[in-house]
Amino acid sequence: MSTSLLYHGFGIRGYEHVRIDFFEGEVIFTIRQKPDSLRCPVCGGGNVVGKGRRWRVFKSVPIGSKPAKIVWAVPRVRCHDCRVVRQVKIGFADERRSYTRAFERYALELLHSMTIRDVAAHLRVGWDLIKDIQKRYLNKYFAKPPLKHVRQIAIDEISIGRGHRYLTVVLDLQSGAVVHVGDGKGAEALDGFWKRLRCSGARVQAVAMDMSAAYIQAVRTNLPGAVTVFDHFHIVKLLNEKLSELRRQLYREATDQLQKQVLKGTRWLLLKRPERLDEKRREHERLLEALKLNESLAIAYYLKEDLRQLWEQPDQQSAAAVMDDWIAAADSSGIRVLRSFARTLAIHRRGILAWYDYPISTGTLEGTNNKIKTMQRQAYGFRDQQFLKLKILALHRTRYALVG
Repeated sequence: MSTSLLYHGFGIRGYEHVRIDFFEGEVIFTIRQKPDSLRCPVCGGGNVVGKGRRWRVFKSVPIGSKPAKIVWAVPRVRCHDCRVVRQVKIGFADERRSYTRAFERYALELLHSMTIRDVAAHLRVGWDLIKDIQKRYLNKYFAKPPLKHVRQIAIDEISIGRGHRYLTVVLDLQSGAVVHVGDGKGAEALDGFWKRLRCSGARVQAVAMDMSAAYIQAVRTNLPGAVTVFDHFHIVKLLNEKLSELRRQLYREATDQLQKQVLKGTRWLLLKRPERLDEKRREHERLLEALKLNESLAIAYYLKEDLRQLWEQPDQQSAAAVMDDWIAAADSSGIRVLRSFARTLAIHRRGILAWYDYPISTGTLEGTNNKIKTMQRQAYGFRDQQFLKLKILALHRTRYALVG
């Protein structure tokens, strides 16, 4: 009965049950291995003789609420063929581990819906042990994602803490899986990814990213045949920053107190899309009042709204015409921040219009970045950055649920 329990309950086969003990709320199974089943751990031969034993204790799957342990005097054998003395292989646990493989699988199953701290408390073990189990699992299955079938990727950076600490994340846009996490936000953060990509033989067709000079140069050097698509959300965000900069400048230059008061309360109104303005709060009226007070602000605001039409055209040729008209209008406005932004659009013209060849963006990656931030908040930060990177690589397999 007990030997059958060893196999069906704990996944232990090929061993004999000796006895069961109960000590301080724990169930302790003592087992042994038949002498005629001893094998050399090097060559696998049976021409061996015993050379002592070493008692070891392994944590196993609990029985109800009671922890269970496996106690075994692990034999050492001398092989006449290899002429070496070694400890026999452990069939139910990994080397140098104090728990069985069944215990490891059980802990990993619990981690799908529980925190590391909760699993450790449930199994009555240390937090570090459960974290080590999860880290080893993540490192085995997610440390080096396959890249052979990657065709379209997105590149972006994410802030992971104080002190300007960043990670560069590369996302496979077709599978939604993170395929690389690099330290920092410069071109060197992608070095490991380019090396693995070359070895995989993948044929990347398009890359979505922002207009970072470091990323542009890295992509052109390592993927000369890929199409660079500049993310339109980042472009609109950059123009919004220019608009905010103009509003602050106008506020500093204003001499009339009423004009200052109106400008001070319109920061978010200028950035909102017109259809999202709240009529109950009179946001549309307040915005129009601010635009009437300052012509430069009105020009910049309406040009900001016109820029969205760049990605709403039927084809690339029409979009090119819209871009040319927009650049001309911004340049002739005489407003410094708009003229600067117009030059930026002209320089990156090809990558912006490439959206009509490959309608991709870093929007999916922004959603992944939000998941990363949620994961950080739930964990109250990560002391082990390598563990954090492994968790990010496995993020597409993570399920989020409210517990409690």
